Amino acid sequence: MPAYSLVVHMYAKKESVDKLKAKLQEASQVYSKDKECLSWYHLENPYWQTFDKYVIPLLEKDMDLHRYNELDTSKEVKVDQDPKLWEAIAKHQSH
Repeated sequence: MPAYSLVVHMYAKKESVDKLKAKLQEASQVYSKDKECLSWYHLENPYWQTFDKYVIPLLEKDMDLHRYNELDTSKEVKVDQDPKLWEAIAKHQSH
């Protein structure tokens, strides 16, 4: 599966800000230990089953969730074919 990033905007009820903040801190600590995750958002972790149940009642409105697929940079891509350019880039990056 290609890497992706999730961006979630949450609008907490005023009285729920501290609870939501604590839940996000807890989730970060749980998910950051998943070997499949670069960050902390992992839907296959059993912890996810508890997350929505706790968080949704704390929100003023629905979560605004966006998924961004990352570009595959595992293979070298050189659109520009000018060897002098690539030599200059290599020299610049060797500092």
